[in-house]
Amino acid sequence: MSAVRLGFGGPVGSGKTRLVERLLPLFAAEGISVAVITNDLVTDEDAERVKRSGLIDPERVLGVESGACPHTAIREDPSVNIEAAGWLEHRFEPDVIFIESGGDNLAATFSSELVDWWAFVIDVAGGDDIPRKRGLGVMRADLLVINKIDLAIHVDADMERISDDVSIARPEKASLYTDLRSGKGVNEVFEEIKRSALFGRLNE
Repeated sequence: MSAVRLGFGGPVGSGKTRLVERLLPLFAAEGISVAVITNDLVTDEDAERVKRSGLIDPERVLGVESGACPHTAIREDPSVNIEAAGWLEHRFEPDVIFIESGGDNLAATFSSELVDWWAFVIDVAGGDDIPRKRGLGVMRADLLVINKIDLAIHVDADMERISDDVSIARPEKASLYTDLRSGKGVNEVFEEIKRSALFGRLNE
């Protein structure tokens, strides 16, 4: 059985890597083996961060230096990520592969050739008008994660406005609110991934 490939996208600093780090122990606790691919333009900083976390065997983490716009490596030409995922599958036979995109704008989406399911992470400190802008990432992701809700009061973000705009932009798609620094909401993200991305897949 091929690994289930889960994508994590979003703007720079929204919390993509933190979400990966928060999810790893939850997957491990349920006996679901994971490998990780991170994307950056010319560095492997996010990969090194995940390796240093102690949450996963460092050999199961690959950093992809795409050398292009972040969305190119996950959408227009995802071949470098497909190759990396194939290598991890051959060596480790993981149940799941996380593919974290490089930080990008609100239009970033994942190719269906690369991932089976994907989440888009935004943060309230980036502005409470983000959902209203209807970026493709916000509109099309299987799950929208609205992170850093703890900062709303400090940046005058209107959470009611955000919630209303999210409901309008994604009336039939899942959206969850998190404070990944403290871990608030991460269990709900994990349960949504199991329900919408993994249900029945790992036993096929």
